[in-house]
Amino acid sequence: MKYKGKRVLLGIDAAKKLRLPIVFFLCLCFFLAGLFGSIIISQDANRGKFRHKLVEESRIEEGDALLHGESGEGFIASIPFQVLSWRPRAVYYPNFATDEQCQNVIKITKTKLRPSSLALRKGETAESTKGIRTSSGAFVSAWEDNTGTLEFIERKIARATMLPRSHGEAFNVLRYEIGQRYVSHYDSFNPAEYGPQHSQRIASFLLYLSDVEEGGETMFPFENGSNMDIGYDYEGCIGLKVKPRRGDGLLFYSLFPNGTIDQTSLHGSCAVVKGEKWVATKWIRDNTKMQ
Repeated sequence: MKYKGKRVLLGIDAAKKLRLPIVFFLCLCFFLAGLFGSIIISQDANRGKFRHKLVEESRIEEGDALLHGESGEGFIASIPFQVLSWRPRAVYYPNFATDEQCQNVIKITKTKLRPSSLALRKGETAESTKGIRTSSGAFVSAWEDNTGTLEFIERKIARATMLPRSHGEAFNVLRYEIGQRYVSHYDSFNPAEYGPQHSQRIASFLLYLSDVEEGGETMFPFENGSNMDIGYDYEGCIGLKVKPRRGDGLLFYSLFPNGTIDQTSLHGSCAVVKGEKWVATKWIRDNTKMQ
């Protein structure tokens, strides 16, 4: 009996000694199970979140481009965009150009800058319109750029807009320093104010070549019909504002598909408060015969 009692005691002692490792092992198992479970759930969530992006990328990698016509292209291009507004039609293109490309454009035009001018309406003079547009700028064509940067950007703009390169004006590269601005205006020309037009600007593509620390936003004061009945003075920096970021693009349309001017396409450049703003503007017309 003594032997059996000792045996029982020894069994209890052994169980006590084994209890701590067993508890530790079970805790470790539960922890690992929870960790793997959270990873799987996270992967499923991300798979759903980025599904469209992955599908788009896989299609591009598989090379399933269709047979194309003589003037087409044998590849699929992906240009991310965000619709900022339907009134006016304004589309934002993040990372449209690289930092190097932006620097190349600035370098090409830096020595050519002159005070920016205006297309004058009947009865206006350079003196009476002084202060409306205070930037400096230069017109530069792709053939003047031996780096090929402007040609590459032109071709990409054509793909993004589906408006041929031949309908675009030369790039108008602008620099806005502190306090400089462009009060609200239209890029299209109302024949009643400017006289008959041989061709009309239908769209504008702005490529921001620099970041701006403060100010310098592109603004649409009449976005979605707002501020049209308040006696807006064309100088206030109000409405939809787009902050310049190097390499980003902004497209907006000045005309409706029927050729009439979209009154909500009124836009301007807010004054630069801190830093410097560089932007390359590509105006696109309804035919190749420029005004």
